[in-house]
Amino acid sequence: MAKILIETSARHVHLTEEDIVALFGEGAKLTHKKDLSQPGQFACEERVTIVGPKKSIPNVIILGPARKATQVEVSMTDARTLGVNAPVRESGDLAGSAGCKIVGPAGEIEIEEGVIVAKRHIHLTPEDAEQFGVEDKQIVCVKVESAGRSLIFGDVVVRVSPKFAAAMHIDTDESNAAAAFGEIYGEIIK
Repeated sequence: MAKILIETSARHVHLTEEDIVALFGEGAKLTHKKDLSQPGQFACEERVTIVGPKKSIPNVIILGPARKATQVEVSMTDARTLGVNAPVRESGDLAGSAGCKIVGPAGEIEIEEGVIVAKRHIHLTPEDAEQFGVEDKQIVCVKVESAGRSLIFGDVVVRVSPKFAAAMHIDTDESNAAAAFGEIYGEIIK
């Protein structure tokens, strides 16, 4: 039975070039800290504070490279802490989502929309998708066996692109629910 690597995607921010300058100053560029599992994606040295109507969350990591739209990905717990009604969405599906303020060392921005709880998803190459017998945008379940917290994640969207590396992404709430710590794998159930 083929297994998929499960990775926890903690709260993070994607920024446009324009917003990088607004938050970090003229001529600012994102500083590569470490590569992520998805090709071309990286964690940055820079951090920001996310401000909601209720509270703020400081020291939030930025993921690079720059994007076409600024996006804040949080867990449901984070959304409640901030006091925003962040919908569960696929990355990039921002229309009508929550807004917030983002504060950097050189300035701040207010986004009207862009705060989401990322829909749990699986990244696969076309070859991986064929091996698993799934297609792009297919909704599957993933069974996770862990010490005392085994569970089956439903509503997992499959995303297929030659630019991806095989991995399932869940947020910190989901990781805690399944005790999915360290290197852990799940079984795709169609």
